[in-house]
Amino acid sequence: MCVENTPPPPSRLTRRGILAGAAALAGTTAALSASLPPAAAATDADRAARRTGGTLVVDGGTLLDPATGEVTEDAVVVIVGGVVRAAGARGRTRVPEGAEVVDAHGKWILPGLVEAHIHLNTAAEARDAVLKGATTARSGSTNFYQDIAVRELARQAPHLAPRLRAAGIFVTPDLGDTVLADPDLTPLAGLRDGVRSPEALRRVVEVNLARGADVIKTRVNERAGLPEQDPLAQVYDREQLSAVVAAAKRGGKGVLCHSYSEKGCHDAVLAGVRSLEHGAFVGERTLREMRRRGTYFTPTLTAIAGLAESSDPVLAERGRTYLPVLERAVLAAHELGVPLAAGTDSSGGEVDPIGREVELMRKAGLPALDAIRTATTGAARLLGLEDRVGRLARGFAGDVLLVDGDPLADVTVLKKPARVVRSGFAL
Repeated sequence: MCVENTPPPPSRLTRRGILAGAAALAGTTAALSASLPPAAAATDADRAARRTGGTLVVDGGTLLDPATGEVTEDAVVVIVGGVVRAAGARGRTRVPEGAEVVDAHGKWILPGLVEAHIHLNTAAEARDAVLKGATTARSGSTNFYQDIAVRELARQAPHLAPRLRAAGIFVTPDLGDTVLADPDLTPLAGLRDGVRSPEALRRVVEVNLARGADVIKTRVNERAGLPEQDPLAQVYDREQLSAVVAAAKRGGKGVLCHSYSEKGCHDAVLAGVRSLEHGAFVGERTLREMRRRGTYFTPTLTAIAGLAESSDPVLAERGRTYLPVLERAVLAAHELGVPLAAGTDSSGGEVDPIGREVELMRKAGLPALDAIRTATTGAARLLGLEDRVGRLARGFAGDVLLVDGDPLADVTVLKKPARVVRSGFAL
């Protein structure tokens, strides 16, 4: 949970070679060469076609707008160049001639889902996330900037990866082999106390920003997914977290913070993080402060539920203990008006469907529509993409999910999409 170890990239990296090296590490080179025309022979039309589909019509299903809750039967969605041109009832929606048609009769139509916390290290994981419904995502960090390569892969070949907000590397006291991710990080390896001083914290943030990170990931507590660690032990205090937030803010970026204990959560929120991740023991005083500040809560219920199924007895007991506490925190957050975002914290080669997190939000007590919003309009706002994703309306991304049933009656249908459309590409 929260970043598995992966092999380092080639030892020689230049700033100009960052994306090429990271792409090779993420396994994207083969994926691109298999799906795209050779660069030397590519025309402008070829390059445009890589990034968007042609004209596609999703025809005949029941359309759900998560923003309003409106349900439209016998709906049509028209996507041109990867963007929704029209969506609504058949009688009010003009269908262009000669378009590719996806038959949606008997199915429900939703926007592609937004996964707010995932670790994507390879092209295979990125593709799997899309096929399981996550057409947009936010990285929870990677060890060697693979997520930045995945973000670029998504821009060039959107059918291969979700639209991604990349976090780069984790701002954590012990970087381990991650000091090899960039030559500018290697001086930190000699620090006796690890990455703790304001200067060291600032350095990691600045290297992330120089690499092109969209957000910054840090922590306040140790990890729950390692039996030898105590998730309630605090590793950074409020002053250190504030240094991370300030450095990120200077670069125009927000911070997501791995957290568990109430004191850790409170310190992170007062330090100004944009979103609190996991947060099992977050208390009412912190939730009220989050509501006041507009701080998001990404509980990653899927990851905590996964601990309860672990073969390790320490982790299994931890999961069984934490999950009901976290469920109560999620319901309390919802009732207080704290914005919630869905994230599975998938990592290590296993991609959980984002629909599983929606299911667990519903189980925690959220109404079905509100649970769906945590993976659509709510998560889209967290990522700063509320005008592009989370709905199927004119001008929004042509990302579509077809499911075999009414998600308002049974949100579990979101776990196994019948069909996914990514930026106008029917998959």
